[in-house]
Amino acid sequence: MLIYLAKRLGLSVLVALFASILAFSLLRLQGNAATALAGEGARAEDIALIIQTYGLDRPIVLQYLSWLGDVLQGDFGTSYFFRTPVAELIASKVGNTVILAMLSLAIALALSIPLGVLAAVYSGTWIDRLCATISLLGQALPSFFLALCMVMLFAIKLRWLPASGDATWRHFVLPALTLGYYITPPFMRLVRAGMIDALGNDYVRTARAKGLPASRVVLKHALRNALVPVVGLVAVQLGLLIGGSVVIESIFALDGLGYLAYQSIGYRDFPVLQAVVLLLAVVYVVLTLVADLVNAWLDPRLRVS
Repeated sequence: MLIYLAKRLGLSVLVALFASILAFSLLRLQGNAATALAGEGARAEDIALIIQTYGLDRPIVLQYLSWLGDVLQGDFGTSYFFRTPVAELIASKVGNTVILAMLSLAIALALSIPLGVLAAVYSGTWIDRLCATISLLGQALPSFFLALCMVMLFAIKLRWLPASGDATWRHFVLPALTLGYYITPPFMRLVRAGMIDALGNDYVRTARAKGLPASRVVLKHALRNALVPVVGLVAVQLGLLIGGSVVIESIFALDGLGYLAYQSIGYRDFPVLQAVVLLLAVVYVVLTLVADLVNAWLDPRLRVS
């Protein structure tokens, strides 16, 4: 297990390092930050001064190594636009993103587990097809389109919920529903497949032969084993939720990491963007590593890979 842990940990570090290099390089290719900082109508002397002040005239490799060295010491730099330390800026936004991700995950599990159980118990019937249709819609509809439909229906037409902001818990309902429904399909398919496999096992047939109630056989004996693979998927999907909240937070003006990244793109605020991308990459890699370790603990056969 220790060898498996060391291999996965080394691979995770390499993935996070590659993500930071890729993000740093691509951000530099999108345009000159000095021009954006100087503003429209700025003189060439002002732009040159900004380039020199922020070290943008150095080779990109040296810029990256300098930035990475500061990051390893906990210094993410200062925001070009907000004029505050990037670490403080991210710390003030990360709470909303985590809340949104956890609520979305809870909604996805609350939808997918009952639907997956129903689809497995009534496999091949109209109930199974209905559950499959609900899952298919969640996978086919783009998240931004679903978000706009939610706003039009619940915020504009029915006026039940606010369309934007983060002042109260009600502001999190629409974005959480959107993201939760969007990640429901993979959970539902996994629960359905696990339930169908579990219902065909000998211990389930034995429980039925003993005359146990059908609900007890399904929920206590079959569902417990069918949910084992879901544990690994939870960590992966949570990472995707945290990293994929840019569009949803932008649509609902939810002041989290995603909305901060969206603003920073428009301002060409390189320090903030680099820090957000690195943080999201590290979170995703760590959660994936946790999922791998949990799966390896549950199934020792995976440790040989």
